[in-house]
Amino acid sequence: MKNKVALMWSITLICLILTIVFWFLMNKAEIKYEEVKATVTSTSTKEVVNKKTNNRTTFYEVKVEYNGKEYELQNVHGLSGYYKGKSVTALLSNDKLYANVEGIRSTSPVAIVYFAFLFGTFGMLMLSATYMSKVKAKKQAE
Repeated sequence: MKNKVALMWSITLICLILTIVFWFLMNKAEIKYEEVKATVTSTSTKEVVNKKTNNRTTFYEVKVEYNGKEYELQNVHGLSGYYKGKSVTALLSNDKLYANVEGIRSTSPVAIVYFAFLFGTFGMLMLSATYMSKVKAKKQAE
């Protein structure tokens, strides 16, 4: 039993170290994009309500036209400054238009691996702590 707990904590530590390594790699990675001028064709908001907690989350959708093709502008955090007919600066990367560099960075392959290890670390931390407390409770019961 003690060996399983030690193994789980070792895996948690490895995941944490890899999370930190990939965080640095994600922020150091060179991102390729081109600044372009696009015209806003439509904007909308969508509000979703969590029925259990009654919390509201607002999603913003901005559609723009660039080179005769309509795109959904990725990573928009608000509609301020976006209205129909306005020319805005967008970042073209991998045939998608983004509102900012963070949107491109967070969808890169390195970022996806980083997020996988981040969630894996959190999951392993919870699992290891739960398993360790069960082992301690069993030991005290004996």
